[in-house]
Amino acid sequence: MNPRGFPHSILPPFILSAIARNGSPQERDSALRTLSLDSTLRSARAADFCLTPRLRQLGATTGQKRRTIYDARGTQQLPGQPVRQEGDGPSKDVAVNEAYEGLGATYDFFSSVYGRNSIDDKGLALLATVHFGKQYNNAFWNGDQMVFGDGDGRLFNRFTLSLDVIGHELTHGVTQSEANLDYFMQPGALNESVSDVFGSLVKQYRLGQTAEQADWLIGEGLFTPKVKGVALRSMKAPGTAFDDPVLGKDPQPADMKGYVDTLSDNGGVHINSGIPNRAFYLAAVGIGGFAWEKAGRIWYETLRDKRLANNANFSQFAALTVENAAKLYGAHSPEEKAVLEGWQVVGVELRLEG
Repeated sequence: MNPRGFPHSILPPFILSAIARNGSPQERDSALRTLSLDSTLRSARAADFCLTPRLRQLGATTGQKRRTIYDARGTQQLPGQPVRQEGDGPSKDVAVNEAYEGLGATYDFFSSVYGRNSIDDKGLALLATVHFGKQYNNAFWNGDQMVFGDGDGRLFNRFTLSLDVIGHELTHGVTQSEANLDYFMQPGALNESVSDVFGSLVKQYRLGQTAEQADWLIGEGLFTPKVKGVALRSMKAPGTAFDDPVLGKDPQPADMKGYVDTLSDNGGVHINSGIPNRAFYLAAVGIGGFAWEKAGRIWYETLRDKRLANNANFSQFAALTVENAAKLYGAHSPEEKAVLEGWQVVGVELRLEG
Protein backbone atom coordinates (compact mmCIF):
# COMPACT_ATOMS: atom_id res chain seq x y z
CA MET A 1 0.00 0.00 0.00
CA ASN A 2 1.38 3.36 -1.04
CA PRO A 3 2.13 5.58 1.97
CA ARG A 4 1.96 8.79 -0.12
CA GLY A 5 0.08 11.53 1.70
CA PHE A 6 -0.03 9.90 5.12
CA PRO A 7 -0.56 10.20 8.00
CA HIS A 8 -4.15 11.42 7.99
CA SER A 9 -5.13 12.85 11.38
CA ILE A 10 -8.68 13.22 12.67
CA LEU A 11 -8.05 16.57 14.37
CA PRO A 12 -7.58 19.39 11.83
CA PRO A 13 -4.49 21.56 12.29
CA PHE A 14 -6.59 24.73 12.45
CA ILE A 15 -8.16 23.53 15.71
CA LEU A 16 -4.75 22.88 17.23
CA SER A 17 -3.51 26.26 16.00
CA ALA A 18 -6.51 27.97 17.63
CA ILE A 19 -5.75 26.24 20.92
CA ALA A 20 -2.11 27.33 20.64
CA ARG A 21 -3.33 30.93 20.37
CA ASN A 22 -6.24 30.93 22.81
CA GLY A 23 -5.72 28.17 25.35
CA SER A 24 -4.29 28.08 28.85
CA PRO A 25 -0.54 27.48 29.17
CA GLN A 26 -1.12 23.74 29.62
CA GLU A 27 -3.54 23.58 26.69
CA ARG A 28 -1.20 25.55 24.46
CA ASP A 29 1.70 23.29 25.37
CA SER A 30 -0.23 20.13 24.43
CA ALA A 31 -1.45 21.69 21.17
CA LEU A 32 2.01 22.88 20.14
CA ARG A 33 3.58 19.50 20.90
CA THR A 34 0.86 17.77 18.88
CA LEU A 35 1.34 20.15 15.93
CA SER A 36 5.10 19.61 16.04
CA LEU A 37 4.77 15.84 16.18
CA ASP A 38 2.20 15.79 13.38
CA SER A 39 4.54 17.86 11.21
CA THR A 40 7.40 15.45 11.88
CA LEU A 41 5.23 12.47 11.00
CA ARG A 42 4.15 14.07 7.72
CA SER A 43 7.76 14.90 6.83
CA ALA A 44 8.86 11.35 7.54
CA ARG A 45 6.12 9.96 5.31
CA ALA A 46 6.89 12.45 2.55
CA ALA A 47 10.45 11.12 2.60
CA ASP A 48 9.02 7.58 2.49
CA PHE A 49 10.64 6.83 5.84
CA CYS A 50 8.79 3.93 7.43
CA LEU A 51 8.06 4.64 11.08
CA THR A 52 6.32 1.33 11.66
CA PRO A 53 7.88 -2.11 11.19
CA ARG A 54 5.79 -3.92 8.58
CA LEU A 55 4.52 -6.57 10.96
CA ARG A 56 1.08 -6.67 9.36
CA GLN A 57 2.21 -9.04 6.60
CA LEU A 58 3.35 -11.63 9.11
CA GLY A 59 0.58 -14.14 9.77
CA ALA A 60 -2.07 -12.16 7.90
CA THR A 61 -4.78 -14.51 6.65
CA THR A 62 -7.40 -13.99 4.00
CA GLY A 63 -11.02 -13.75 5.09
CA GLN A 64 -10.36 -13.63 8.81
CA LYS A 65 -10.35 -10.77 11.26
CA ARG A 66 -6.87 -10.34 12.71
CA ARG A 67 -6.26 -7.54 15.18
CA THR A 68 -3.26 -6.62 17.31
CA ILE A 69 -3.31 -3.75 19.78
CA TYR A 70 -0.02 -2.26 20.94
CA ASP A 71 0.80 0.07 23.83
CA ALA A 72 3.31 2.87 23.20
CA ARG A 73 3.28 3.64 26.95
CA GLY A 74 3.58 7.37 26.41
CA THR A 75 6.47 7.11 23.96
CA GLN A 76 6.50 7.97 20.26
CA GLN A 77 7.85 4.57 19.28
CA LEU A 78 5.69 2.49 16.95
CA PRO A 79 4.18 0.02 17.17
CA GLY A 80 4.98 -0.46 20.89
CA GLN A 81 4.37 -3.53 23.02
CA PRO A 82 1.63 -5.97 21.95
CA VAL A 83 -1.07 -6.10 24.65
CA ARG A 84 -4.12 -7.68 22.99
CA GLN A 85 -4.36 -9.95 19.96
CA GLU A 86 -7.22 -11.51 18.06
CA GLY A 87 -9.29 -13.73 20.34
CA ASP A 88 -7.76 -12.48 23.59
CA GLY A 89 -10.12 -11.53 26.41
CA PRO A 90 -10.72 -7.91 27.42
CA SER A 91 -7.87 -5.89 28.87
CA LYS A 92 -8.03 -3.85 32.08
CA ASP A 93 -7.11 -0.88 29.88
CA VAL A 94 -10.25 0.75 28.41
CA ALA A 95 -8.30 2.32 25.53
CA VAL A 96 -7.00 -1.09 24.47
CA ASN A 97 -10.55 -2.50 24.47
CA GLU A 98 -12.01 0.47 22.60
CA ALA A 99 -9.34 0.20 19.90
CA TYR A 100 -9.86 -3.55 19.62
CA GLU A 101 -13.64 -3.24 19.36
CA GLY A 102 -13.45 -0.29 16.98
CA LEU A 103 -11.17 -2.11 14.58
CA GLY A 104 -13.48 -5.10 14.75
CA ALA A 105 -16.62 -3.06 14.16
CA THR A 106 -15.07 -1.42 11.10
CA TYR A 107 -13.86 -4.75 9.71
CA ASP A 108 -17.29 -6.30 10.28
CA PHE A 109 -19.06 -3.38 8.59
CA PHE A 110 -17.05 -3.55 5.37
CA SER A 111 -17.14 -7.35 5.36
CA SER A 112 -20.85 -7.80 6.07
CA VAL A 113 -22.20 -4.86 4.07
CA TYR A 114 -19.88 -4.74 1.05
CA GLY A 115 -18.16 -8.13 1.11
CA ARG A 116 -14.78 -6.48 1.56
CA ASN A 117 -11.86 -8.61 2.77
CA SER A 118 -10.42 -6.22 5.36
CA ILE A 119 -9.32 -2.66 4.65
CA ASP A 120 -7.25 -3.43 1.54
CA ASP A 121 -9.66 -6.20 0.33
CA LYS A 122 -6.73 -8.60 0.56
CA GLY A 123 -6.98 -9.74 4.18
CA LEU A 124 -4.93 -6.96 5.76
CA ALA A 125 -4.18 -7.57 9.45
CA LEU A 126 -5.33 -4.59 11.52
CA LEU A 127 -2.87 -2.95 13.90
CA ALA A 128 -3.41 -0.14 16.37
CA THR A 129 -1.24 1.59 18.96
CA VAL A 130 -2.73 3.29 22.02
CA HIS A 131 -1.16 5.71 24.54
CA PHE A 132 0.98 7.32 21.86
CA GLY A 133 2.99 10.30 23.13
CA LYS A 134 2.26 12.53 26.09
CA GLN A 135 -1.17 14.20 26.05
CA TYR A 136 -1.21 13.73 22.29
CA ASN A 137 -4.35 15.36 20.88
CA ASN A 138 -4.93 13.25 17.79
CA ALA A 139 -5.47 9.89 16.14
CA PHE A 140 -4.24 8.91 12.70
CA TRP A 141 -3.84 6.21 10.06
CA ASN A 142 -0.24 6.23 8.85
CA GLY A 143 -0.63 3.94 5.85
CA ASP A 144 0.06 0.81 7.91
CA GLN A 145 -1.73 1.12 11.23
CA MET A 146 -3.96 3.19 13.53
CA VAL A 147 -2.40 5.37 16.25
CA PHE A 148 -4.29 6.93 19.17
CA GLY A 149 -3.36 9.66 21.59
CA ASP A 150 -4.83 9.99 25.07
CA GLY A 151 -5.84 13.64 24.69
CA ASP A 152 -4.88 16.37 27.11
CA GLY A 153 -7.74 15.68 29.55
CA ARG A 154 -8.66 19.37 29.49
CA LEU A 155 -10.17 19.85 26.04
CA PHE A 156 -9.98 16.34 24.61
CA ASN A 157 -10.74 12.88 25.91
CA ARG A 158 -8.93 9.78 24.73
CA PHE A 159 -9.18 9.34 20.97
CA THR A 160 -10.22 5.67 21.13
CA LEU A 161 -13.55 6.78 22.60
CA SER A 162 -15.29 7.60 19.29
CA LEU A 163 -16.21 4.69 16.99
CA ASP A 164 -16.80 6.94 13.99
CA VAL A 165 -13.26 8.30 14.40
CA ILE A 166 -11.88 4.77 14.17
CA GLY A 167 -14.08 4.04 11.17
CA HIS A 168 -13.02 7.35 9.60
CA GLU A 169 -9.31 6.67 9.92
CA LEU A 170 -9.48 3.07 8.72
CA THR A 171 -11.50 4.22 5.70
CA HIS A 172 -8.44 6.23 4.66
CA GLY A 173 -6.91 2.79 4.15
CA VAL A 174 -9.85 1.77 1.94
CA THR A 175 -9.46 4.94 -0.13
CA GLN A 176 -5.72 4.36 -0.24
CA SER A 177 -6.33 0.92 -1.76
CA GLU A 178 -9.08 1.86 -4.18
CA ALA A 179 -8.63 5.44 -5.42
CA ASN A 180 -5.60 6.92 -3.63
CA LEU A 181 -7.15 10.38 -3.89
CA ASP A 182 -4.59 13.16 -3.69
CA TYR A 183 -4.54 14.72 -0.24
CA PHE A 184 -4.78 18.31 -1.45
CA MET A 185 -7.62 20.74 -2.19
CA GLN A 186 -10.81 19.15 -3.64
CA PRO A 187 -9.42 15.60 -4.05
CA GLY A 188 -8.19 15.84 -0.45
CA ALA A 189 -11.55 17.15 0.75
CA LEU A 190 -13.18 14.19 -1.02
CA ASN A 191 -10.68 11.90 0.69
CA GLU A 192 -11.71 13.34 4.07
CA SER A 193 -15.41 13.27 3.18
CA VAL A 194 -15.33 9.61 2.14
CA SER A 195 -13.79 8.80 5.52
CA ASP A 196 -16.49 10.81 7.31
CA VAL A 197 -19.20 9.04 5.29
CA PHE A 198 -18.07 5.54 6.14
CA GLY A 199 -16.97 6.45 9.66
CA SER A 200 -20.55 7.57 10.31
CA LEU A 201 -21.95 4.48 8.59
CA VAL A 202 -19.83 2.20 10.77
CA LYS A 203 -21.44 3.77 13.83
CA GLN A 204 -24.94 3.73 12.31
CA TYR A 205 -24.55 0.05 11.40
CA ARG A 206 -23.34 -0.81 14.89
CA LEU A 207 -26.32 1.02 16.44
CA GLY A 208 -28.88 -0.16 13.89
CA GLN A 209 -29.89 3.43 13.06
CA THR A 210 -31.73 4.66 9.99
CA ALA A 211 -30.58 7.78 8.17
CA GLU A 212 -33.26 9.77 9.99
CA GLN A 213 -32.25 8.44 13.41
CA ALA A 214 -28.49 9.00 13.04
CA ASP A 215 -26.79 12.06 14.54
CA TRP A 216 -24.39 12.47 11.56
CA LEU A 217 -21.68 13.74 13.91
CA ILE A 218 -17.98 12.93 13.55
CA GLY A 219 -16.00 12.75 16.77
CA GLU A 220 -18.85 12.92 19.25
CA GLY A 221 -17.46 12.39 22.75
CA LEU A 222 -13.95 13.65 22.01
CA PHE A 223 -14.60 17.03 23.62
CA THR A 224 -14.56 17.35 27.39
CA PRO A 225 -17.45 19.25 29.03
CA LYS A 226 -15.24 22.35 29.00
CA VAL A 227 -15.65 22.71 25.23
CA LYS A 228 -18.72 24.38 23.72
CA GLY A 229 -19.41 21.90 20.98
CA VAL A 230 -20.89 18.50 20.19
CA ALA A 231 -18.29 17.02 17.82
CA LEU A 232 -15.50 17.80 15.37
CA ARG A 233 -17.89 17.96 12.41
CA SER A 234 -21.57 17.72 11.54
CA MET A 235 -22.41 16.12 8.20
CA LYS A 236 -26.03 17.22 8.54
CA ALA A 237 -25.23 20.86 9.32
CA PRO A 238 -21.61 21.76 8.48
CA GLY A 239 -20.38 24.77 10.42
CA THR A 240 -22.40 24.05 13.57
CA ALA A 241 -20.36 21.39 15.38
CA PHE A 242 -18.55 23.75 17.76
CA ASP A 243 -18.28 27.42 18.68
CA ASP A 244 -15.79 27.76 21.50
CA PRO A 245 -13.60 30.59 22.84
CA VAL A 246 -10.51 28.39 22.65
CA LEU A 247 -11.15 26.15 19.62
CA GLY A 248 -12.90 28.84 17.58
CA LYS A 249 -15.98 28.33 15.42
CA ASP A 250 -16.52 25.36 13.12
CA PRO A 251 -15.35 26.71 9.71
CA GLN A 252 -16.98 24.13 7.45
CA PRO A 253 -19.16 25.54 4.65
CA ALA A 254 -22.50 23.87 3.90
CA ASP A 255 -22.41 24.61 0.17
CA MET A 256 -20.21 25.90 -2.63
CA LYS A 257 -21.14 29.52 -1.89
CA GLY A 258 -19.03 29.20 1.24
CA TYR A 259 -16.15 27.27 -0.37
CA VAL A 260 -12.87 28.29 1.28
CA ASP A 261 -9.89 28.96 -0.98
CA THR A 262 -6.83 28.33 1.18
CA LEU A 263 -3.45 26.62 1.08
CA SER A 264 -3.52 25.81 4.80
CA ASP A 265 -4.84 22.43 5.94
CA ASN A 266 -3.58 20.94 2.64
CA GLY A 267 -5.86 23.27 0.74
CA GLY A 268 -8.76 23.08 3.17
CA VAL A 269 -9.27 19.30 3.16
CA HIS A 270 -10.94 19.29 6.60
CA ILE A 271 -12.87 22.47 5.86
CA ASN A 272 -14.40 22.00 2.40
CA SER A 273 -15.18 18.33 3.08
CA GLY A 274 -18.37 19.65 4.68
CA ILE A 275 -19.82 20.22 1.20
CA PRO A 276 -19.69 16.59 -0.07
CA ASN A 277 -20.53 15.45 3.48
CA ARG A 278 -23.83 17.33 3.36
CA ALA A 279 -24.52 16.04 -0.17
CA PHE A 280 -24.23 12.48 1.13
CA TYR A 281 -26.41 13.22 4.15
CA LEU A 282 -29.12 14.70 1.90
CA ALA A 283 -28.93 11.73 -0.49
CA ALA A 284 -29.13 9.23 2.38
CA VAL A 285 -32.14 10.93 3.98
CA GLY A 286 -33.77 11.35 0.58
CA ILE A 287 -33.43 7.64 -0.14
CA GLY A 288 -34.45 6.71 3.40
CA GLY A 289 -33.93 3.56 5.42
CA PHE A 290 -30.47 2.42 6.44
CA ALA A 291 -27.91 4.71 4.82
CA TRP A 292 -25.35 1.97 4.29
CA GLU A 293 -27.67 -0.08 2.10
CA LYS A 294 -28.16 2.24 -0.88
CA ALA A 295 -26.49 5.63 -0.40
CA GLY A 296 -23.42 3.96 1.09
CA ARG A 297 -23.37 1.37 -1.71
CA ILE A 298 -23.42 4.17 -4.31
CA TRP A 299 -20.49 5.95 -2.64
CA TYR A 300 -18.60 2.67 -2.19
CA GLU A 301 -18.96 1.71 -5.85
CA THR A 302 -17.93 5.23 -6.86
CA LEU A 303 -14.78 4.92 -4.76
CA ARG A 304 -14.02 1.67 -6.60
CA ASP A 305 -14.92 3.08 -10.02
CA LYS A 306 -11.82 2.93 -12.24
CA ARG A 307 -12.87 6.22 -13.83
CA LEU A 308 -12.31 8.03 -10.52
CA ALA A 309 -9.01 9.84 -10.97
CA ASN A 310 -6.73 10.47 -8.01
CA ASN A 311 -7.08 14.22 -8.68
CA ALA A 312 -10.87 14.18 -9.05
CA ASN A 313 -12.75 17.33 -8.07
CA PHE A 314 -16.22 17.62 -6.53
CA SER A 315 -17.99 17.84 -9.89
CA GLN A 316 -16.31 14.73 -11.28
CA PHE A 317 -16.95 12.71 -8.14
CA ALA A 318 -20.57 13.86 -8.02
CA ALA A 319 -21.15 12.85 -11.64
CA LEU A 320 -19.84 9.37 -10.91
CA THR A 321 -22.14 8.98 -7.89
CA VAL A 322 -25.15 9.83 -10.07
CA GLU A 323 -24.02 7.41 -12.77
CA ASN A 324 -23.45 4.65 -10.22
CA ALA A 325 -26.85 5.30 -8.66
CA ALA A 326 -28.43 4.83 -12.09
CA LYS A 327 -26.35 1.72 -12.74
CA LEU A 328 -27.31 0.16 -9.41
CA TYR A 329 -30.96 1.21 -9.13
CA GLY A 330 -32.02 2.35 -12.59
CA ALA A 331 -32.07 5.57 -14.59
CA HIS A 332 -34.54 8.11 -13.19
CA SER A 333 -34.93 5.95 -10.06
CA PRO A 334 -35.69 7.56 -6.67
CA GLU A 335 -32.12 6.73 -5.64
CA GLU A 336 -30.60 8.53 -8.63
CA LYS A 337 -32.88 11.50 -8.05
CA ALA A 338 -31.94 11.71 -4.36
CA VAL A 339 -28.22 11.69 -5.15
CA LEU A 340 -28.61 14.31 -7.88
CA GLU A 341 -30.68 16.56 -5.61
CA GLY A 342 -28.15 16.26 -2.81
CA TRP A 343 -25.38 17.64 -5.01
CA GLN A 344 -27.67 20.34 -6.42
CA VAL A 345 -28.59 21.59 -2.94
CA VAL A 346 -24.91 22.08 -2.01
CA GLY A 347 -24.22 23.81 -5.32
CA VAL A 348 -21.92 21.26 -7.00
CA GLU A 349 -22.35 21.21 -10.77
CA LEU A 350 -22.09 17.77 -12.28
CA ARG A 351 -19.86 16.99 -15.23
CA LEU A 352 -21.78 14.14 -16.83
CA GLU A 353 -20.40 12.31 -19.87
CA GLY A 354 -22.46 11.94 -23.03
